[in-house]
Amino acid sequence: MENINKGRLFVASCFALLTTAFAFGIRAGIMNDLVSDMSLDDSQLGWINFMGIFGFPIATLVGGPLYNSLGPRKIGNIAFVCHILGITFSILSNSFYTLFFSTFFISFGNGMVEAAYNPMIAAMYTEKRAVMLNRFHVWFPGGIAIGSVLALLVANMGGGWQMKLTIMYVPALIYFFLFLGQKFPEPPKETTVTTSGNIKAIFSSPIYWFMLICMALTATTELGTQSWVERILANSGAQPLLVLALVTGLMALGRLFAGPLIHRLNITGVLLGSAIISAIAIFLMSIATGAMVYVAAILFAIGVCYFWPNMISFVAEYLPKTGALGMSLIGGVGMLGLSIFQPIIGGWIEGHRKSLSEEGLTGESLELAAGQATLLNIAIIPTILIVAFLIVFFWQKKHKPD
Repeated sequence: MENINKGRLFVASCFALLTTAFAFGIRAGIMNDLVSDMSLDDSQLGWINFMGIFGFPIATLVGGPLYNSLGPRKIGNIAFVCHILGITFSILSNSFYTLFFSTFFISFGNGMVEAAYNPMIAAMYTEKRAVMLNRFHVWFPGGIAIGSVLALLVANMGGGWQMKLTIMYVPALIYFFLFLGQKFPEPPKETTVTTSGNIKAIFSSPIYWFMLICMALTATTELGTQSWVERILANSGAQPLLVLALVTGLMALGRLFAGPLIHRLNITGVLLGSAIISAIAIFLMSIATGAMVYVAAILFAIGVCYFWPNMISFVAEYLPKTGALGMSLIGGVGMLGLSIFQPIIGGWIEGHRKSLSEEGLTGESLELAAGQATLLNIAIIPTILIVAFLIVFFWQKKHKPD
C-alpha cells in the first residue's frame, strides 16, 4: 500500500457513491413533475425507475469480471463518462422514450461505481472491511437525503425537474478530479485473483446463491419503498421528500457508527435484526397518517440501514474467494431484483386505486388508501427475509470464513 493515498481514494469513492445516491434521491423528487410535464402514468414511471436501476446489474456483470484485469481506475473512468452522458441526455429529454434510455446511462455508471470501489475499499482496509464498507455506504442514504432536500429547495425556488437533475454534475466532477493521478491498490492476497478462480468459488458455494436471493429482497425492501415514497405518501399528511430525507439521513448516521453494533451482533445478527424491524416499520407506515408517518419512517430507517453494506460485507468476510466478482454480482443482483419490482409496485398502486375506486373512494382518500395498501404488499418482503436470515444466522454459527 506504499504511495497509496487511502484517505483520498476513500473520499473520492464516497463522492462517486454520492453521485449514485443523487440519481435516486432526485429521481424520487421529480416523479410528480414528470407526470405533469410529460403526462406519464404510474406504469410509465415504474418503467423509468426500472431503467434507472437496470443498468446497475448490467454494469456489475461487466465490471465485476473485468476488475482483476482493468482495476478500479479504468472501471471508475467508465462510470464517470456514463454519469456525464446520462445526466446530460436526461436533462435534454422531452419524451418518455428519450428519458427511458438516457436514464440507463446513469444507472450503468452507478453499477460501475459499485464494481470499482467496493473491492477497492475491501483491498485497502483488510482488517476492518465491514466497518469501512459501512462508512462508504453512508453516502448512499446520505446522498439521497441531500439530493431530496436540494430537489425540494429547487422546487421551492421555482426550478423545474431539469434543474434538479443538473445538481448531479457536482459530485460527479468532484470524484473525477479527486481520482486524477492517484495510485490504486492491488487485490488482497487472500482472495483468488483470477476471475476464473472467483467464478469457481461462486459456483461451489450454495450460501452465496442463497445470499443473492436475499440481496434482491433486501434491496427492494430498502429502495423499492424509497423510490415510490413521493407517490405513496403524497396524501398521508406528511411531506414525502422530508420523509425521504429523514429516513436516509438516519441511515447515514447508523452506517457511520456501525462498527460497535457489528462487533457485538456480528454481520448475520445485524441482518436478522434489520429484517424484523423493517417488516414492523413498513406495516406501521401502511396504517399511519400525519405525524405518525415520521415515527414509522424513523423505525424504517433503523430497519433498512444496515442491509446493503452488510450483505456486501458478508461476502467479503465469509466468502472472500469470490473476490471482486462476488461483491459486484451481489450488488448487481440487488439492483436487478429492485428493477424487476419497480413496474410491479407501480402496478400494485394502479390495481389498488382501481379496486378502491370501485368501492366508492375518490380524490385524496383514494390515493392515500392505494398507497397504504401498496405498502402492505411491500411488507411481505422483509417478512420473508426474517426466515431467510434465521437460516443464514445458524449457518454462520457452524462455518468459518473461507
